[in-house]
Amino acid sequence: MSVNPSDLYLRTTNTTNPNQVPLPIRTEDLATGLSVNTTLDLEKQHGNADLIRAVSILGIGGPFRVIDPWTLEDPDGHQLINAGGYAALPFGDSYPPLMQFIFNFLESNNSMGLPQQAASDWRAALETNLVSLLAREAPSHADSGVFFSNSGAEAVETAVKFARGSQPKSKYIINFTAAYHGKTLGALSLTPNPELQAPFAPLIPGVITLPYGDPNILETTILKSSASSIAAIVLEPIQGEAGVVIPPPEFLPAVAKISREHGIMVIADEVQTGLGRTGHHFASIAGGLEPDIITLAKPLGGGLIPVGATIVRRPIYKKVLGGLESKRHSNTFGGGSLAMAIALKSLELIIDENLAEKSQQNGKIGLTKLEEIRKRHPAFIRSVRGAGMLFGIELHSVIPSYVLPVGDDTVRTLSTGLAVRELHLGGVHACFSLNASSVLRLTPPLNIPDTLFSEMFTRITNVSQTNRSSWRMLRRMPSKRLLRLARLAIKR
Repeated sequence: MSVNPSDLYLRTTNTTNPNQVPLPIRTEDLATGLSVNTTLDLEKQHGNADLIRAVSILGIGGPFRVIDPWTLEDPDGHQLINAGGYAALPFGDSYPPLMQFIFNFLESNNSMGLPQQAASDWRAALETNLVSLLAREAPSHADSGVFFSNSGAEAVETAVKFARGSQPKSKYIINFTAAYHGKTLGALSLTPNPELQAPFAPLIPGVITLPYGDPNILETTILKSSASSIAAIVLEPIQGEAGVVIPPPEFLPAVAKISREHGIMVIADEVQTGLGRTGHHFASIAGGLEPDIITLAKPLGGGLIPVGATIVRRPIYKKVLGGLESKRHSNTFGGGSLAMAIALKSLELIIDENLAEKSQQNGKIGLTKLEEIRKRHPAFIRSVRGAGMLFGIELHSVIPSYVLPVGDDTVRTLSTGLAVRELHLGGVHACFSLNASSVLRLTPPLNIPDTLFSEMFTRITNVSQTNRSSWRMLRRMPSKRLLRLARLAIKR
């Protein structure tokens, strides 16, 4: 049975209370199923309408059904290998060992759900395990503290507050071009993308943006500004949303040396790169940097619940949240028992299944295969890059920008959208890149079966052979849909 949208606002209630206002959709309706059109219509009416319109026009908007942790099915019955998820699905969707753990937890747990001003078994265990994992690779963090939140952006906000709160007279923070740290106001201030920032100005002051990967400019800037005026250097060890940008190998060690010499705190944003995705538990440390603060999120929630974590050296933690000032920063849902339990089990699975090493091995195999595909189809794929199971595919634009009354970035976005559609039709679910409109990303689950991992590249090969040149994607897009997409692109 599926629910007709015209009936949703006419629902009568089963309650005997005549004053109770019935809700238009009840949980049992979802169990029996809304129709695809109903879901899309309601999303357009009450949600992020133009986003849903765009992905619906491309035919990639779902809703999707989970076949197994690594496979999705769209409304037309196409089965896709799930290489989407923006690096937040370390095990794919609804991984049975994690799901079974949750069922057991819900049946047996009697811990307080939101222990905001009390100790918690689950929070204490996760704090201990995260610090222990970090201290194995960076012993100086053996006594560090952890602050939990609900997302990567919140983890970054927390990190910035620790940096500024511990050095109230230091007014500057250094970040880097093409960085992505989130879209809450503080995190957005560190994300130098005019499209994302401009409508929300003024942002937090004192951000100095430098070229990513150039330690000489970093040191020159510090000398000109005076080190005491700089609260922190904030960076991603590999820039994910910038299209998988890997810095020169000398960059992170140079940042480490410069920060030590000048006594400047370093914040490593490992929301996307941490906990196995790039082949290491901490990409910053593997790259030669030992940050003072590390942010984690995406894989920590196991693809099921939002969890953010900020790991902070103990002296910094104590200076900001010491004594009776320990409530200076708080988070209502951060550290909730269900979130901590899922994160604890997720971390356990990442370690027990050796997923960082598996990611490193498969990453090398995958990047080699992508490079082979690029060489055979250079008019379709401009370049490829990767770190562990984080892959970037840079595409050629389908048309010159002067053909449409829009900028280069919009044309690149349209081109990438068409490429994501082609991959979808070919059986691969991929990601856009928010700070690199010409790059699509593949972030397959770290535990994807080898046969399915290999099949993913076979499907990408088939898609590349079908198109050969990027402009061919235009011919494969129905003209009416293409027109609707163009209208949406120039909509103001």
